[in-house]
Amino acid sequence: MNIKIAHLYYDLMNLYGDSGNIKALKFYLEAQGMKVNVKRFSIDDEFSLDDYDVIYIGSGTEDNQKMVLNHLLKYKTTINKLIENNKFFLITGNAFELFGSKIIDMDGKEFKALHIFDFVSKQISKRKVDEALFKCSLINDYVIGFQNQSGTMEGKFNLFDVVKGIGSSEQNSKEGIHYKNFYGTYLIGPLLVRNYQFLNYFIKELISSKNKKFKFKKINQNFEKKAFEKVVNKEAN
Repeated sequence: MNIKIAHLYYDLMNLYGDSGNIKALKFYLEAQGMKVNVKRFSIDDEFSLDDYDVIYIGSGTEDNQKMVLNHLLKYKTTINKLIENNKFFLITGNAFELFGSKIIDMDGKEFKALHIFDFVSKQISKRKVDEALFKCSLINDYVIGFQNQSGTMEGKFNLFDVVKGIGSSEQNSKEGIHYKNFYGTYLIGPLLVRNYQFLNYFIKELISSKNKKFKFKKINQNFEKKAFEKVVNKEAN
């Protein structure tokens, strides 16, 4: 079985080593016997997202984010259609802000975003930096990650429940959005490297969407489990 991954804006949206999400995804998909093709695109490229099974965008500087937004807006209709048709999206860091209705910078200037979801992002001067511990009902376990945010959001969120850290907004105990096969979160770290169970869940959902009868191999993840549990035990106590 072939899996095609589009890594969008790999050069502009790659702070905090978040390209590690793609490396982890590729490694564990190949461990399940998949043939994985990762194609990288940036603002000088034209691309057809219909051709890919997974679309990924990571975190970038505020300036790079605006450059990317200007380029991505031309794909708004296509992106909305693909999300509704259950295409897999993994969006991390401030790339998540691109999928709301608008972004307001620290000077009050508004940037029209993709408006796939009804939330507003506002960039603020006080940066929020800390390790985070969330609960995820999709895997019935914790999710760990790092938060380095210069923004807050107004809207409805449902991907994670906050245990330690901040939600998508300061008044919200929820973080991120899960809708169909779209997963958007501010968490960096990288997300899939640090959370082996969430990675396994994502891979199983992806492969099962192509072959519901696929028989998954048991992969040794003892090292990943120990690293994960060490952080959880520290942050939960």
